[in-house]
Amino acid sequence: MERTFAIIKPDAVERNITGKILGKIEEAGFTIRGMKKIHLTRKQAEGFYYVHKERPFFNDLCAFMSRSAVVVLVLERENAIAKWREVMGATNPANAEPGTIRKEFGLGIEENSAHGSDSPESAAFEIPYFFSSLELV
Repeated sequence: MERTFAIIKPDAVERNITGKILGKIEEAGFTIRGMKKIHLTRKQAEGFYYVHKERPFFNDLCAFMSRSAVVVLVLERENAIAKWREVMGATNPANAEPGTIRKEFGLGIEENSAHGSDSPESAAFEIPYFFSSLELV
């Protein structure tokens, strides 16, 4: 079994579609090992997205991710990282496959409703950024 990290982003939480996204997660065979609703500070968003610090979208991304609540999750199943990326769909909703979270719910390339770890290394950083081992079941 593998674990991955996921975020239901502010655009989705603001539109009250968290439950629809959670349904897609469970339908895809994931077990939710950790989940909480939080409101990131700007500093927390900057720390989480530090790998993008030099990219032109960094400031906008951090402002977006700290504007309102998000739902952070730890998901588990076989091939969790690859499967979650498949369920989310392409970063740009216009290019995402039908039935994916980003195709169905994304508003644009930034407001695309979901985040997911892209490698075992990023999952190893992202999971403990938000969850202690006592919060994972």
